Amino acid sequence: MTPRTTILGIESSCDDTGAALVRVCADGRGEILSNVVSSQTELHRDFGGVVPEIAARAHVEKLDLSVEKAMSDAGLAPQDLAAIAVTAGPGLIGGLMAGVSFAKALAVAWDVPILGINHLAGHALTPRLTDAVSFPYLMLLVSGGHCQFLRVEGPTRFTRLGGTIDDAPGEAFDKIAKALALPQPGGPQVEAGARDGQATIPLPRPLLDRAGCDMSFSGLKTAVLRARDAALVDGALPRTVRADLCASFQAAVADILARKSQAALDMAGDVTAFAVAGGVAANGAIRAALSDLAQARNLPFVAPPLALCTDNAAMIAWAGIERFRLGQSDGPDLGARPRWPLDQDAAPMLGSGKRGAKA
Repeated sequence: MTPRTTILGIESSCDDTGAALVRVCADGRGEILSNVVSSQTELHRDFGGVVPEIAARAHVEKLDLSVEKAMSDAGLAPQDLAAIAVTAGPGLIGGLMAGVSFAKALAVAWDVPILGINHLAGHALTPRLTDAVSFPYLMLLVSGGHCQFLRVEGPTRFTRLGGTIDDAPGEAFDKIAKALALPQPGGPQVEAGARDGQATIPLPRPLLDRAGCDMSFSGLKTAVLRARDAALVDGALPRTVRADLCASFQAAVADILARKSQAALDMAGDVTAFAVAGGVAANGAIRAALSDLAQARNLPFVAPPLALCTDNAAMIAWAGIERFRLGQSDGPDLGARPRWPLDQDAAPMLGSGKRGAKA
């Protein structure tokens, strides 16, 4: 590997089209040269969630423009690249196919290697990009589609210690926002509503009475819906009750994640740090609860900048750098994988099908 290696990252696993240039310098640290994210929030807002077909079409329209801007922002040309890294899974199959197909065409046109990246690995390796964290460390990956504790032992070695057995926290935030007539995406809206409320409404903390670090958020979501229905006045929800429900739900999620993080740290053994990544990691109350836990355990707490919490291509480029440094690359048969667990040896938590384990 040359002293300064630059990789283009491409991300299209859900509803954000991303392109980024990341360089690794001689000291091994990463430098983000550009990071372009084209959001589809407005396209999906009226539907209350992401519509896969709309997302895939938007990726097709934005991929070339996003890469062009990322290259321009970084002041680089194709000959400056060592490789292209692209999210190959897991995610929405239409978006993944758009990204992988585009990246493969670029790799042929620019005569550079291609690396298919697990989207979850991108999140899990972000602390290496932002803080140069050494292996092994404990990662809480918490997002709209995933929630799991990982012992990160190397660029391609992950041991899953536990995770959600039903809804992911981000999915629960979105559903609660919809139930409370708040706009999408739901996470920021619930957090904003919580600032005006008090966590006074009693809500359950599922699975806290069980050993291990598995979690459940489906029952908590149902409890919020029941509390909402009980508080309706002439079919309408008072604004103060809505704010209290937001605060109470957010507090319950933070409690669950903090308590289960304690169990995960007990299971993880010696680790260099406790890290969190994923869209839900942008929530201030959750960050504070996890930071307090790490401080109590005398461990560094690593949370990426807010711009790197949600889906982005910089993390994909960095995960590509990690693989590239191991001498790895993929061939023209690289395909999209809607399901792709990081820990291939762990028993499926959410079941399996013809396409493989969900998580």
